[in-house]
Amino acid sequence: MIENVTLPVDGAAVHQTNVVNPEAGTLNRLNHILAATDLSAPARHAVERAALLSKDTVAALDLLHVANLAPLERLRQLMGATPADMEQRVLDVARQKLDDLAAALRQRYGVEVGTHVVAGSLLAELARKVDDLSASLLVCGAKGESLVRPFVLGTTAQRLLSTATCPVLVVKQQPRAPYRRVLVPVDFSPSSLRAIRHARAIAPHADIVLLHAFDVPFEGKLRYASVGDDIINHYRIVARREATEKLHALRDEAGLNTHDASLVVLHGDPSLRIIEQEQEWDCDLIVVGKHGENRLVEVLLGSVTKQLLSEAQGDVLVSV
Repeated sequence: MIENVTLPVDGAAVHQTNVVNPEAGTLNRLNHILAATDLSAPARHAVERAALLSKDTVAALDLLHVANLAPLERLRQLMGATPADMEQRVLDVARQKLDDLAAALRQRYGVEVGTHVVAGSLLAELARKVDDLSASLLVCGAKGESLVRPFVLGTTAQRLLSTATCPVLVVKQQPRAPYRRVLVPVDFSPSSLRAIRHARAIAPHADIVLLHAFDVPFEGKLRYASVGDDIINHYRIVARREATEKLHALRDEAGLNTHDASLVVLHGDPSLRIIEQEQEWDCDLIVVGKHGENRLVEVLLGSVTKQLLSEAQGDVLVSV
């Protein structure tokens, strides 16, 4: 199988034809999707995206609502209800809302949907249900009442992503169609290959854009030592050439199939380049690796993730 690829490198386009592995797609499949919802209107985007993914990938789908009963104590005292009665009322109402939501998803997307309502700690119950279902994807909203405000602020996000055993998709936009174009920033660590495969699993029909942002080692110190621009530019050319070769090899190893894969090698700060290239390529999903070997992934659970969650226009998938 032959693939024609365009490689933009700092404005220059280079075309290359290479052979790809037609069997690699069998590794890139979703089996079970778990969508967490706080039942707020903004969180509807996440469950709708999960249903669309279930339809597109034929993966099983379950919805989870974790009820926080701690604030009910004062209300229970005012109403004179017993703790068990109050908790049961809250859970019954939540269960009915979740069942109604599942029914709407079945009707709109034609997929089967399981539902789960539990009381307890959000992160603990998410982890437990992911394990129970052997979920291959956890879907959360980027707006909501109980889940996302702390998620966007970073505390819950960092704790969740640091312990997640499956990829986590943060949905920021109302889904209207399957993902069209996916941006995958890579650093050539083992997490890069996983990220590409997860991108292919979640968006089997989308175009893939592989991005590597590089810096010249010790460039700041070279400038401080008054090293000339010609020498620094030479180092940049060498670094760009090496990165380009690695990106071609990574693409081949990932076995990208008949869909075109665009390769982008740029000099500069990774977090800025990611946002820039998302807009440049009109991507509706960014897939980033959780662990890696360079500063892009070292700070992934800090500034880069927060910047993506706050500034990216499309959804963000953290690959683990």
